[in-house]
Amino acid sequence: MNDEKVFVPPIKTQGIKTKLVPFIKKYADVDKNSIWIEPFFGSGVVGFNLAPEKAIFSETNPYLVDFYLQLKKGTITSQIIREHLEENGRLLSEKDETYYYVVRERFNSTHSPLDFLFLNRSCFNGMIRFNKRGEFNVPYCHKPQRFSKAYITKVVNQVIHVEQLFRNHDWSFQCQSFEKTISEAPGNAFIYCDPPYIGRHVDYYDSWDEEQEQRLCDALKRSGHQFLLSTWDHNQYRENQYLQTIWGFCSKVNQEHFYHVGAREKNRVPMTEALMMNFTPLG
Repeated sequence: MNDEKVFVPPIKTQGIKTKLVPFIKKYADVDKNSIWIEPFFGSGVVGFNLAPEKAIFSETNPYLVDFYLQLKKGTITSQIIREHLEENGRLLSEKDETYYYVVRERFNSTHSPLDFLFLNRSCFNGMIRFNKRGEFNVPYCHKPQRFSKAYITKVVNQVIHVEQLFRNHDWSFQCQSFEKTISEAPGNAFIYCDPPYIGRHVDYYDSWDEEQEQRLCDALKRSGHQFLLSTWDHNQYRENQYLQTIWGFCSKVNQEHFYHVGAREKNRVPMTEALMMNFTPLG
């Protein structure tokens, strides 16, 4: 199961679950009559790989949602993206850091989904982070030759894969709170939540704290739907206390995972992941 090929989406996000997709799929009780609900869809790697016939992908980051909305509408296409990355990649190779900040300033003014993808692929560690004014503020990765032909083709192929998924699946994208998404979930919904990890580094688009973790738990309980929650269990230094205090009513399964924190290989640290669920897992 762990050797299963996993499709990587075009937009990177912190904590992307690429290597955990086979683990999560084992416990996702979804069939052709189910509607997959993701209130924190992020990169989309889990839902895009499960590829349910019907899905609602929701996020509070409007730029992430807009990228996929425009791709679904055909306002941007894989060919348009190729041309944008080729032209802006050429200018980056010529002007280096100066041009990165030109694009960053332009994005903070126009919010172009094309520039959002470009920044996501040329910023430090592929991070998505905004300041209190709502401006993208991740620094440059200092790789002026980043957009080689092979790299652009790799990103474009990822976009093409999403375009193909859109043709055969009934998927919608919404920019709204997790509470609204969960409260509006239809009767045949299965909810998968991957919120920012409480007690970890959560400087993404919104902060995340104990009050929000409790609100999420309460919303899921009120919904009455089956759900899966991705979170962290423990590392070599400490444990996630909220698995007992907030999520103690759930079943739990674990898998070890590795994260890169920072730019150096020595910062590759093991973390035991937890999947919390309000049903008894088979097997």
